[in-house]
Amino acid sequence: MARYTVSIRSPKAPVEAFAYMADLGNFAEWDPGVLHVEQAEGHGPGPDAVFDVTVKGFPKDLVLRYRTTSFEPATQVVARAESKMLTSLDTIIVAPDGDGSIVTYDAELTLNGLLGLADPLLRLAFQRIGGRAAAGLLTALDGTRLEESRP
Repeated sequence: MARYTVSIRSPKAPVEAFAYMADLGNFAEWDPGVLHVEQAEGHGPGPDAVFDVTVKGFPKDLVLRYRTTSFEPATQVVARAESKMLTSLDTIIVAPDGDGSIVTYDAELTLNGLLGLADPLLRLAFQRIGGRAAAGLLTALDGTRLEESRP
């Protein structure tokens, strides 16, 4: 399993930060690995939301269907995607911090089946991928990094 976690202090109010983060349609704005997002079910973020997220892949791009598995309004959203090749679990937590908020983004990526043997290589690559996404998230939230993930 590969994992990348980042926490960001943002001047955005918790409700505003959560609304932005919970709408997976915004992934393409801050994650350079995401090419396109389309909502497949539901209307905006919520417990019934499903998004098709097209990510850059090698040798070809991959569409992952993210289903919301947990939704706590204004505080937490968890979305999961599973394909033959991999499983992705993204957890977003938003907490108040003075007039702003702290946003924690935790992404886990697991290769399925025999591909799991390549997990050590995936961990290395995911740190670079996660770092680029975190940089985009810092800009989108007008924030500062509180902690950095460790491999």
